[in-house]
Amino acid sequence: MTREKEKRNVRDSVFVDLFYSDITAKENILSLYNALHDEPLPPDVAIEKIKIDDVLYTNFKNDVSFEIGDKIFVFGEHQSTVNENMPLRCLLYAGRAYEQILDDDNRYKRSRIPIPKPEFYTFYNGSEERPGEETMKLSDAFIVSDEAPALELIVKVININSRAGHKILDRCEILKEYTVFMEKIKHYRESGITDAIKRAIYECEAEGILTEYLKRRGSEVMNMLTAEYNYEKDMAVQRQEAIQQGVQQGIQQGVQQGIQQGVRQGATQKEMEIAMKLMALGQSDTFIAEATGLSQSEILKLHEKRKTMAN
Repeated sequence: MTREKEKRNVRDSVFVDLFYSDITAKENILSLYNALHDEPLPPDVAIEKIKIDDVLYTNFKNDVSFEIGDKIFVFGEHQSTVNENMPLRCLLYAGRAYEQILDDDNRYKRSRIPIPKPEFYTFYNGSEERPGEETMKLSDAFIVSDEAPALELIVKVININSRAGHKILDRCEILKEYTVFMEKIKHYRESGITDAIKRAIYECEAEGILTEYLKRRGSEVMNMLTAEYNYEKDMAVQRQEAIQQGVQQGIQQGVQQGIQQGVRQGATQKEMEIAMKLMALGQSDTFIAEATGLSQSEILKLHEKRKTMAN
Protein backbone atom coordinates (compact mmCIF):
# COMPACT_ATOMS: atom_id res chain seq x y z
CA MET A 1 0.00 0.00 0.00
CA THR A 2 1.27 3.49 -0.82
CA ARG A 3 0.15 6.71 0.81
CA GLU A 4 0.91 9.09 -2.01
CA LYS A 5 -0.11 12.47 -3.44
CA GLU A 6 1.21 12.83 -6.99
CA LYS A 7 1.66 16.05 -8.94
CA ARG A 8 2.42 15.63 -12.60
CA ASN A 9 4.46 18.84 -12.81
CA VAL A 10 6.91 17.56 -10.17
CA ARG A 11 9.60 15.31 -11.60
CA ASP A 12 11.47 12.61 -9.71
CA SER A 13 15.24 12.61 -9.48
CA VAL A 14 17.31 9.49 -10.11
CA PHE A 15 17.76 9.20 -6.35
CA VAL A 16 13.98 9.01 -5.88
CA ASP A 17 13.56 6.66 -8.81
CA LEU A 18 16.20 4.29 -7.45
CA PHE A 19 15.00 4.27 -3.84
CA TYR A 20 11.26 4.77 -4.32
CA SER A 21 9.83 4.09 -7.78
CA ASP A 22 11.96 1.38 -9.37
CA ILE A 23 11.06 -2.31 -9.09
CA THR A 24 14.17 -2.74 -6.92
CA ALA A 25 13.22 0.16 -4.61
CA LYS A 26 12.21 -2.01 -1.63
CA GLU A 27 15.45 -3.96 -1.82
CA ASN A 28 17.42 -0.71 -2.14
CA ILE A 29 15.72 1.11 0.74
CA LEU A 30 16.09 -1.96 2.96
CA SER A 31 19.82 -1.99 2.19
CA LEU A 32 20.00 1.70 3.08
CA TYR A 33 18.11 1.17 6.33
CA ASN A 34 20.38 -1.69 7.37
CA ALA A 35 23.46 0.42 6.60
CA LEU A 36 22.22 3.07 9.03
CA HIS A 37 21.27 0.71 11.87
CA ASP A 38 23.13 -2.01 13.72
CA GLU A 39 20.11 -4.32 13.81
CA PRO A 40 19.20 -5.30 10.22
CA LEU A 41 15.61 -5.85 9.16
CA PRO A 42 14.48 -9.09 7.50
CA PRO A 43 13.89 -9.02 3.71
CA ASP A 44 10.13 -9.59 4.15
CA VAL A 45 9.59 -6.59 6.44
CA ALA A 46 6.64 -4.38 5.54
CA ILE A 47 7.69 -1.04 4.05
CA GLU A 48 4.99 1.55 3.44
CA LYS A 49 5.81 4.42 1.11
CA ILE A 50 4.96 8.02 1.90
CA LYS A 51 5.35 10.66 -0.78
CA ILE A 52 4.72 14.35 -0.16
CA ASP A 53 5.33 17.08 -2.71
CA ASP A 54 6.45 20.71 -2.45
CA VAL A 55 8.02 20.73 1.02
CA LEU A 56 11.70 19.87 0.76
CA TYR A 57 11.98 20.68 -2.94
CA THR A 58 9.72 22.18 -5.61
CA ASN A 59 10.27 21.18 -9.22
CA PHE A 60 12.25 18.02 -8.49
CA LYS A 61 11.64 15.34 -5.90
CA ASN A 62 14.91 14.64 -4.13
CA ASP A 63 13.33 13.08 -1.05
CA VAL A 64 11.77 9.76 -0.17
CA SER A 65 10.03 8.69 3.01
CA PHE A 66 8.80 5.43 4.42
CA GLU A 67 7.00 3.95 7.39
CA ILE A 68 8.98 0.93 8.49
CA GLY A 69 7.78 -0.79 11.63
CA ASP A 70 7.44 1.79 14.37
CA LYS A 71 9.51 4.46 12.59
CA ILE A 72 9.19 7.05 9.83
CA PHE A 73 12.23 7.75 7.69
CA VAL A 74 12.80 10.82 5.55
CA PHE A 75 15.75 10.59 3.16
CA GLY A 76 16.76 13.61 1.09
CA GLU A 77 19.59 14.27 -1.34
CA HIS A 78 21.58 17.45 -1.92
CA GLN A 79 23.67 17.84 -5.05
CA SER A 80 24.63 21.47 -4.43
CA THR A 81 25.03 23.55 -1.27
CA VAL A 82 23.49 22.04 1.85
CA ASN A 83 20.44 24.04 2.82
CA GLU A 84 20.67 25.26 6.41
CA ASN A 85 16.86 25.27 6.62
CA MET A 86 16.55 21.50 6.29
CA PRO A 87 15.34 21.03 9.90
CA LEU A 88 12.52 23.51 9.30
CA ARG A 89 11.57 21.86 6.03
CA CYS A 90 11.65 18.44 7.64
CA LEU A 91 9.37 19.73 10.40
CA LEU A 92 6.77 20.72 7.80
CA TYR A 93 7.36 17.44 5.97
CA ALA A 94 6.82 15.40 9.14
CA GLY A 95 3.57 17.19 9.86
CA ARG A 96 2.17 16.21 6.48
CA ALA A 97 3.46 12.66 6.85
CA TYR A 98 1.69 12.21 10.19
CA GLU A 99 -1.49 13.63 8.66
CA GLN A 100 -1.40 10.79 6.14
CA ILE A 101 -0.61 8.11 8.70
CA LEU A 102 -3.11 9.05 11.40
CA ASP A 103 -6.82 8.53 10.86
CA ASP A 104 -8.98 11.60 11.36
CA ASP A 105 -10.86 9.99 14.25
CA ASN A 106 -7.66 9.24 16.16
CA ARG A 107 -6.69 12.90 16.37
CA TYR A 108 -9.58 13.65 18.72
CA LYS A 109 -9.10 10.79 21.14
CA ARG A 110 -8.32 11.73 24.72
CA SER A 111 -5.99 8.81 25.31
CA ARG A 112 -2.44 8.98 24.00
CA ILE A 113 -2.06 7.91 20.38
CA PRO A 114 1.15 5.98 19.64
CA ILE A 115 2.97 7.40 16.62
CA PRO A 116 6.03 6.21 14.69
CA LYS A 117 9.36 7.72 15.70
CA PRO A 118 10.82 9.94 12.93
CA GLU A 119 14.39 9.87 11.62
CA PHE A 120 15.72 12.45 9.14
CA TYR A 121 18.72 12.01 6.85
CA THR A 122 20.23 14.13 4.09
CA PHE A 123 22.79 12.63 1.71
CA TYR A 124 25.20 15.21 0.34
CA ASN A 125 27.15 14.70 -2.88
CA GLY A 126 27.94 18.29 -3.85
CA SER A 127 31.30 19.87 -4.64
CA GLU A 128 31.87 21.69 -1.34
CA GLU A 129 34.27 20.20 1.18
CA ARG A 130 32.13 19.10 4.11
CA PRO A 131 32.69 16.64 6.96
CA GLY A 132 31.72 13.01 6.54
CA GLU A 133 28.82 13.46 8.93
CA GLU A 134 27.18 16.39 10.70
CA THR A 135 23.89 17.28 12.34
CA MET A 136 21.52 20.19 11.88
CA LYS A 137 19.13 21.16 14.65
CA LEU A 138 15.89 23.08 14.41
CA SER A 139 16.70 24.86 17.69
CA ASP A 140 19.75 26.48 16.07
CA ALA A 141 17.33 28.67 14.13
CA PHE A 142 15.31 29.79 17.17
CA ILE A 143 15.45 33.53 17.81
CA VAL A 144 15.48 32.82 21.54
CA SER A 145 17.92 30.14 22.72
CA ASP A 146 16.89 27.93 25.63
CA GLU A 147 18.80 25.14 27.30
CA ALA A 148 15.86 22.78 26.76
CA PRO A 149 13.74 23.89 23.77
CA ALA A 150 10.14 22.74 23.77
CA LEU A 151 10.52 21.59 20.16
CA GLU A 152 13.52 19.96 18.52
CA LEU A 153 14.24 18.24 15.22
CA ILE A 154 17.60 16.82 14.18
CA VAL A 155 18.71 16.08 10.63
CA LYS A 156 21.76 13.89 10.11
CA VAL A 157 23.73 15.05 7.06
CA ILE A 158 25.93 12.34 5.54
CA ASN A 159 28.54 13.18 2.92
CA ILE A 160 28.36 10.38 0.35
CA ASN A 161 31.18 11.69 -1.84
CA SER A 162 33.83 9.00 -2.22
CA ARG A 163 36.53 11.37 -0.98
CA ALA A 164 34.67 11.80 2.33
CA GLY A 165 35.14 8.11 3.08
CA HIS A 166 31.93 7.63 5.06
CA LYS A 167 31.39 4.05 6.18
CA ILE A 168 27.86 3.98 4.79
CA LEU A 169 29.26 3.47 1.28
CA ASP A 170 30.87 0.23 2.42
CA ARG A 171 27.67 -0.89 4.13
CA CYS A 172 25.23 -0.04 1.32
CA GLU A 173 26.37 -1.23 -2.10
CA ILE A 174 23.52 0.38 -4.04
CA LEU A 175 24.27 3.81 -2.54
CA LYS A 176 27.96 3.36 -3.31
CA GLU A 177 27.23 2.50 -6.94
CA TYR A 178 24.89 5.48 -7.20
CA THR A 179 27.66 7.72 -5.84
CA VAL A 180 30.19 6.39 -8.36
CA PHE A 181 27.70 6.93 -11.19
CA MET A 182 26.99 10.53 -10.19
CA GLU A 183 30.69 11.27 -9.72
CA LYS A 184 31.44 10.04 -13.23
CA ILE A 185 28.81 12.40 -14.63
CA LYS A 186 30.22 15.29 -12.62
CA HIS A 187 33.76 14.52 -13.77
CA TYR A 188 32.80 14.39 -17.45
CA ARG A 189 30.77 17.60 -17.20
CA GLU A 190 33.64 19.44 -15.56
CA SER A 191 35.90 18.11 -18.34
CA GLY A 192 33.64 19.76 -20.92
CA ILE A 193 32.32 16.52 -22.44
CA THR A 194 28.92 17.24 -23.99
CA ASP A 195 27.50 13.72 -23.68
CA ALA A 196 28.62 13.28 -20.07
CA ILE A 197 25.48 11.40 -18.98
CA LYS A 198 25.52 8.96 -21.88
CA ARG A 199 29.21 8.28 -21.43
CA ALA A 200 28.78 7.65 -17.69
CA ILE A 201 25.90 5.25 -18.35
CA TYR A 202 27.88 3.22 -20.87
CA GLU A 203 30.94 3.15 -18.64
CA CYS A 204 29.01 2.09 -15.55
CA GLU A 205 27.24 -0.69 -17.44
CA ALA A 206 30.62 -1.99 -18.60
CA GLU A 207 32.09 -1.81 -15.07
CA GLY A 208 29.17 -3.52 -13.34
CA ILE A 209 27.91 -0.35 -11.64
CA LEU A 210 24.08 -0.14 -11.55
CA THR A 211 24.26 -2.34 -14.63
CA GLU A 212 20.83 -3.97 -14.42
CA TYR A 213 19.12 -0.70 -13.45
CA LEU A 214 20.77 1.33 -16.21
CA LYS A 215 19.99 -1.28 -18.86
CA ARG A 216 16.30 -1.15 -17.90
CA ARG A 217 16.04 2.57 -17.21
CA GLY A 218 18.86 4.09 -19.25
CA SER A 219 16.74 6.44 -21.37
CA GLU A 220 14.59 7.52 -18.40
CA VAL A 221 17.70 8.11 -16.30
CA MET A 222 19.17 10.27 -19.06
CA ASN A 223 15.97 12.31 -19.29
CA MET A 224 15.77 12.79 -15.52
CA LEU A 225 19.41 13.86 -15.20
CA THR A 226 19.21 16.18 -18.20
CA ALA A 227 16.07 17.87 -16.89
CA GLU A 228 17.51 18.20 -13.39
CA TYR A 229 20.81 19.56 -14.71
CA ASN A 230 19.02 22.15 -16.85
CA TYR A 231 16.87 23.10 -13.88
CA GLU A 232 19.94 23.57 -11.68
CA LYS A 233 21.59 25.71 -14.36
CA ASP A 234 18.45 27.80 -14.71
CA MET A 235 18.26 28.30 -10.94
CA ALA A 236 21.94 29.28 -10.84
CA VAL A 237 21.38 31.85 -13.59
CA GLN A 238 18.34 33.22 -11.79
CA ARG A 239 20.30 33.53 -8.54
CA GLN A 240 23.13 35.35 -10.35
CA GLU A 241 20.68 37.69 -12.05
CA ALA A 242 19.01 38.38 -8.71
CA ILE A 243 22.38 39.24 -7.17
CA GLN A 244 23.28 41.55 -10.07
CA GLN A 245 19.88 43.19 -9.93
CA GLY A 246 20.27 43.72 -6.19
CA VAL A 247 23.70 45.28 -6.67
CA GLN A 248 22.38 47.59 -9.40
CA GLN A 249 19.43 48.61 -7.27
CA GLY A 250 21.80 49.29 -4.38
CA ILE A 251 23.98 51.49 -6.60
CA GLN A 252 20.99 53.41 -7.90
CA GLN A 253 19.61 53.84 -4.41
CA GLY A 254 22.99 55.05 -3.17
CA VAL A 255 23.26 57.58 -6.00
CA GLN A 256 19.75 58.85 -5.32
CA GLN A 257 20.47 59.18 -1.61
CA GLY A 258 23.70 61.02 -2.41
CA ILE A 259 21.86 63.48 -4.63
CA GLN A 260 19.20 64.07 -2.01
CA GLN A 261 21.82 64.55 0.69
CA GLY A 262 23.71 66.97 -1.53
CA VAL A 263 20.55 68.99 -2.17
CA ARG A 264 19.83 69.14 1.54
CA GLN A 265 23.38 70.21 2.33
CA GLY A 266 23.28 72.85 -0.42
CA ALA A 267 19.98 74.23 0.85
CA THR A 268 21.29 74.43 4.44
CA GLN A 269 24.43 76.24 3.29
CA LYS A 270 22.31 78.81 1.42
CA GLU A 271 20.14 79.38 4.49
CA MET A 272 23.24 79.98 6.61
CA GLU A 273 24.55 82.55 4.17
CA ILE A 274 21.24 84.41 4.31
CA ALA A 275 21.24 84.24 8.11
CA MET A 276 24.75 85.75 8.26
CA LYS A 277 23.62 88.67 6.12
CA LEU A 278 20.56 89.25 8.30
CA MET A 279 22.76 89.26 11.39
CA ALA A 280 24.96 91.87 9.79
CA LEU A 281 21.84 93.99 9.27
CA GLY A 282 20.98 93.68 12.98
CA GLN A 283 17.93 91.49 12.63
CA SER A 284 16.75 89.55 15.71
CA ASP A 285 17.31 85.83 16.11
CA THR A 286 13.56 85.25 16.03
CA PHE A 287 13.25 87.01 12.69
CA ILE A 288 16.25 85.12 11.28
CA ALA A 289 14.78 81.78 12.39
CA GLU A 290 11.45 82.54 10.74
CA ALA A 291 13.12 83.76 7.55
CA THR A 292 15.57 80.87 7.09
CA GLY A 293 14.05 77.94 8.95
CA LEU A 294 17.23 77.46 10.96
CA SER A 295 17.01 76.29 14.56
CA GLN A 296 18.08 78.44 17.51
CA SER A 297 21.13 76.23 18.10
CA GLU A 298 22.20 76.68 14.46
CA ILE A 299 21.78 80.42 14.76
CA LEU A 300 23.88 80.48 17.97
CA LYS A 301 26.66 78.60 16.14
CA LEU A 302 26.56 81.27 13.42
CA HIS A 303 26.93 84.00 16.05
CA GLU A 304 30.02 82.22 17.40
CA LYS A 305 31.35 81.89 13.88
CA ARG A 306 30.91 85.66 13.27
CA LYS A 307 32.77 86.44 16.51
CA THR A 308 35.63 84.16 15.48
CA MET A 309 35.79 85.80 12.08
CA ALA A 310 35.76 89.27 13.68
CA ASN A 311 38.72 88.40 15.91
